[in-house]
Amino acid sequence: MPGRLEGKSAIVTGAGSGIGRATALLFARNGARLVLGDKAEGVHETAKMIRDEGGEANAMQMNAGKEEDVQKLVETARLSYGGLDIAYANAGISGGLPGIFEQSVDDWQQILQVNLVGPFILIKHAAPVIMKKGSGSIICTASVAGLRSGAGGPAYSASKAGVINLVQTSAQQLSGTGVRVNAICPGLIETGMTERAFEYAREKGVEEKIGRLNPLRRAGQPEEIAFAALFLASDESSYVNGQAIVVDGGLSSSHPVTRQETGKTAA
Repeated sequence: MPGRLEGKSAIVTGAGSGIGRATALLFARNGARLVLGDKAEGVHETAKMIRDEGGEANAMQMNAGKEEDVQKLVETARLSYGGLDIAYANAGISGGLPGIFEQSVDDWQQILQVNLVGPFILIKHAAPVIMKKGSGSIICTASVAGLRSGAGGPAYSASKAGVINLVQTSAQQLSGTGVRVNAICPGLIETGMTERAFEYAREKGVEEKIGRLNPLRRAGQPEEIAFAALFLASDESSYVNGQAIVVDGGLSSSHPVTRQETGKTAA
């Protein structure tokens, strides 16, 4: 049975680990030929994993917030595979959890450069190449932190709110081209970015408390975001455009409340 991305070419940034790696592997298993980018050396390991499974992948260490590097990714896809069908701007940094008064302007600029300017650059350079195919998909990783406060530091949250608006604006800018632009808003996912929190909880013996604020009462795995990306990359989402798809176990379905035990009601 042909894969859902059979014959398509795709770019995935932040592919050295976590959501990016899981997505790259899933895309490849569904027939996509890949160009992978990441600042970390792990991107080469991801490409090797794909090739070991019989897939096609080129890997490049690069800065997702640097225009020349992003242009090289797009050009590599064009030259290697004769064009581009899918671009996934997934690379991002957290910047930690300092408050507004603890962060410097340099901190904000660095976080915004990777998390918001980076997706803009990929859309800017990938969209014209995808347009030549007549249709295609651009995906950006946003976050539940971009929906409201409480899920990330100020700069990170602002950058992800910007990604959501960038996706909406870009979908309108690309009207009539056949190129769709959507975002995924992950909740708490176990990745390198959240590794310290998970390790701390395990050391303290309170791992069961991770993700307890969402109705599923657990954290998510990178593969669960990858399946959302696969849907948005495939023709199955051909009428989905300009949207921010939330994958968070239900965390954002409610404002903060005092939890009641199962089977009990408030007095």
